[in-house]
Amino acid sequence: MARILRYFLVLALMSLSVQTIDAQSYKNHKVKKKETLYGIATDNGLTVDQLIAANPGMEKPGFQLKKGDIIRVPVMEQGDVRQRAIRLGIMLPLNDDGNDGKRMVEYYRGVLMACDSLKKEGISVDVKAWNLSENTNLQTILGDPQAASRDMIIGPFYEKFVSELSAFAKSHKIKLVVPFSIHAQEIYSNPHLFQIYQHHDQQNESTARRISEWFRDYHPVVVDGGDAASTKGAFTAILRQQLTNHNIPYNVTSLKSADADFAHAFAANMPNIVVLNTANTASLTALFTKLNQLLASYPQVKVSVFGYMDWMPYTDQFIANFHKYNMYLPAPFYTNLDTPLAKRLQTKYRWNFHEDMINILPRFALSGFDHAAFFLRGLHKYGAAFDGAAGRFGYQPSQTPLKFERIGQGGYQNRSYMFVHYKPEGTIETITY
Repeated sequence: MARILRYFLVLALMSLSVQTIDAQSYKNHKVKKKETLYGIATDNGLTVDQLIAANPGMEKPGFQLKKGDIIRVPVMEQGDVRQRAIRLGIMLPLNDDGNDGKRMVEYYRGVLMACDSLKKEGISVDVKAWNLSENTNLQTILGDPQAASRDMIIGPFYEKFVSELSAFAKSHKIKLVVPFSIHAQEIYSNPHLFQIYQHHDQQNESTARRISEWFRDYHPVVVDGGDAASTKGAFTAILRQQLTNHNIPYNVTSLKSADADFAHAFAANMPNIVVLNTANTASLTALFTKLNQLLASYPQVKVSVFGYMDWMPYTDQFIANFHKYNMYLPAPFYTNLDTPLAKRLQTKYRWNFHEDMINILPRFALSGFDHAAFFLRGLHKYGAAFDGAAGRFGYQPSQTPLKFERIGQGGYQNRSYMFVHYKPEGTIETITY
């Protein structure tokens, strides 16, 4: 299986790594035992086609590379990234040893699909990938001359590598996109670092603030689910403080309250927005039961529910109540597989790799596609000055909205955010900030 996986990765890399040479300068290379055209090309940041083009005769049928051959290797000048191929590095666990590796292989495939799509826009990309598994010595990878030549690196997956890789990227002025880790203290000191996901504390504050803004004309009702193990109490505490700061009155009730007391927490003359202080699905089921009883007795009461992304995997189970209660779920990403773009990417993935994407959230191939398409377009248009801010170019995400803001004098953090809204008429919309 490992051999098959490596074959598909190499095949995809060979077919999608396309670049241009800035300066027509060359160096001679003496072929060593067991060296291949592919190995020599990738070691020098080239594609096989570019190496063949520099050596007339290689394109002839039956050509074989032999030990001792002297061949010409084009030397790529650094130049302006806007005028040449973008050198992209991937440092993720690209293996089939466990779930992490399989998911990151899918992510990498999404990156390759983005590179392939960008060729139609005249954007060439030289991709170099390293298998940065949990037990890898990162210094071995960073010692590869190809690592220091990258314009951008996506990685790592494991938090323990963030500091070391950040220091390397900073010293070589390489843009580092941290795709999953929410812990990256280096964002405060490394101006080349881009972090996709925020820490939970930041998300709690941001979500609470946006609830107080978006639902300013609603009456908030905070419901205690009686879940002692819940971590959502921290969020509802922040929310209550935000509501107080904005002079928005709210009520607190409990799933254990008597029906009359529960109903007393709701306003009759304005819509209500309900926030449960636990993501426990049993408590969510109990909440829907209480709300059904409420509306049976008081049909004039208007109720919406603000929930948690934790509930998204259970959408099929709760879909009827999500729509009935006008549910809003906060999310840094949303996968609607029925959109034309998502359908096209699913078909392309199946055609290229002969299997479907892993059925989990997020779809990692879509994450890889979005991240790569966004940053490669930005580098192609703005070069090293690209900062990921909103409005730099048209960006249609298949899953992940991206809008970066600088953190002090350090790096950049994605502050884009969505409410996934399950509307009563049965449709779903995303409200992006």
